[in-house]
Amino acid sequence: MGLEAYNSKRDFLKTTEPSGSQKPAGASASRFVVQKHTASHLHYDFRLEMDGVLKSWAVPKGVPEQPGIRRLAVQTEDHPLDYITFEGVIPEGEYGAGRVEIWDSGTFVLNEKDSKKIEFALKGGKLAGSYVLIHTGEDNWLMLKKKGA
Repeated sequence: MGLEAYNSKRDFLKTTEPSGSQKPAGASASRFVVQKHTASHLHYDFRLEMDGVLKSWAVPKGVPEQPGIRRLAVQTEDHPLDYITFEGVIPEGEYGAGRVEIWDSGTFVLNEKDSKKIEFALKGGKLAGSYVLIHTGEDNWLMLKKKGA
């Protein structure tokens, strides 16, 4: 996806959100973050460090913490890697206006990735275990924690 969509939606003179460029993918441990976003509707933004950006999904009801719970995850634009530590208030009138707080963060191991499925294991402060994102069409994905994870 790249960062063109991200940059086009923001006025960096008005918001403290990080601007950034896509960075080459490194060989170090991959990071994730879950940000609680109190915007027009409370939701959680789930982000995985991949391909030099943060691949991002809005999860309205939050990342499932127990197996058997399925959650809608709507893919959004890629975000710059610097967004992984962003907390603050996006001003009224700006895209995504509202408070952003880090709810959890850590590292992940990518087990499988193709156009229809992403499987990974999270190791965070609150979230741990094996998860899967299943592409169901358009920007919609289904997120679930795998059993025994």
